[in-house]
Amino acid sequence: MAKPRATLGIDLHLEPFGPGLRRGLTDALREAVRTGRLAPGVRLPSSRSLAADLGMARNTVAESYADLVAEGWLTARQGSGTRVADRAVLPPPERPAPYREPRRPAYSLVPGHPDLASFPRAEWLKAARRALTTAPNEALGYGDPRGRIELRTVLVGYLSRARGVRADPERVVVCAGFAQALRLLCEVLHARGLRTLAVESYGLAEHWNLVERAGLRTLPLPFDEHGTRPEALGSHRERATGRTLGDDLAATRAVLLTPAHQFPLGDALRPSHRAAVVEWARRTGGFILEDDYDGEFRYDRQPVGALQDLDPDHVVHLGTASKSLAPGLRLAWMVLPPSLAPEVVRHAGGPATSALEQLTLAEFLTSGAYDRHVRSARLRYRRRRDDLIAALAEHAPDVRATGIAAGLHAVLRLPPGTEQSVVRAGHWQGVAVHGLSRYRHPAAEGHHPDALVVGYGAPPDHAWKGTLEALCKALP
Repeated sequence: MAKPRATLGIDLHLEPFGPGLRRGLTDALREAVRTGRLAPGVRLPSSRSLAADLGMARNTVAESYADLVAEGWLTARQGSGTRVADRAVLPPPERPAPYREPRRPAYSLVPGHPDLASFPRAEWLKAARRALTTAPNEALGYGDPRGRIELRTVLVGYLSRARGVRADPERVVVCAGFAQALRLLCEVLHARGLRTLAVESYGLAEHWNLVERAGLRTLPLPFDEHGTRPEALGSHRERATGRTLGDDLAATRAVLLTPAHQFPLGDALRPSHRAAVVEWARRTGGFILEDDYDGEFRYDRQPVGALQDLDPDHVVHLGTASKSLAPGLRLAWMVLPPSLAPEVVRHAGGPATSALEQLTLAEFLTSGAYDRHVRSARLRYRRRRDDLIAALAEHAPDVRATGIAAGLHAVLRLPPGTEQSVVRAGHWQGVAVHGLSRYRHPAAEGHHPDALVVGYGAPPDHAWKGTLEALCKALP
């Protein structure tokens, strides 16, 4: 039996196209030479070898070579085989310039960010290993849309102990961050017929935009030196002319608040206002969406208990691990009133975040690692807060810091009319810092002070001193 002859020559990636084998091969070879994929001087396989590789007749390859030699794309000489002719190669098509991120400032004092360098990697890894080792097989399935029962059960115990929240695991829904939780709630409220949501005069435009996309109009509550004033809710008065913002606030049946530590002004909601807004919810059947922002980080006062404890039937408690651990974990939770829980679960559809991450957080909480980390972070952030106040006293004594009893940021009050110039000066010094006006609702009424919102959570420890120096150089 004859042995098959080995094919010789270089390997070519050719995809003959068009009608007919000869024309298809000729066009494919011509394109390879024209674009430079076959460089000048490269020796092509013999017609026998290429025919064997491509599974076609030798005469077809020989005729294709002859056509390209006649056109000047190839050369053929006795003894040296068929080669790519020496001719100009078309440049490759112009590609758009690669995307380059804009140059980042050397220092960042943007609020709302924790110190990511302090994430407890070793403890988290231990918890992840224990969680994975002990996880039941069914945990890797599609799962309950409310999230893993292990995490929901642990959260009920933790929130009761640390925040005074009253709940049971059936009314807890685990979410992929605060924004997803807010979107779900707004969808449910819109389905119930609500068309407005009262919000604080200062907050995040990202949240207001999310609410608007869900079909609800945001209505800013008035505020004064004592913080948000919720008495506008339910205080409807008949008017002879058209409706006003106050009329719309009076008619709304849902409000979004940050009662533990208002973002960004930094005050806790006054006890009288807490009682008033809960009484409004009971009287009207409304709902309070309680964003427990910075609830874990308090320095100069006792912790403010959750508003939900005053009326679990009308308050949705929203919490997250974004500030206490890291936003990249995408772990948050809602504690829902009984009347809202079934609707929110139906809208959720399925689990929003990884079951293994949920089990890891459950283990992290159960082992006490979460409490230890929060206590350590609280001390570190308090030292930074104290460093900031000391630096202001030395370098900018006319700038007053407010909202500093808790949280990861402070509000620096500036002389009237100087906010934007100080923000620009900060950028010149290489520090990213935001003005208070950035967080003001477009429809908010009343006097609006000039100030900076300085987040002292983001800089890593090694950059903290340089960050403070750059900030102080920008202040008046």
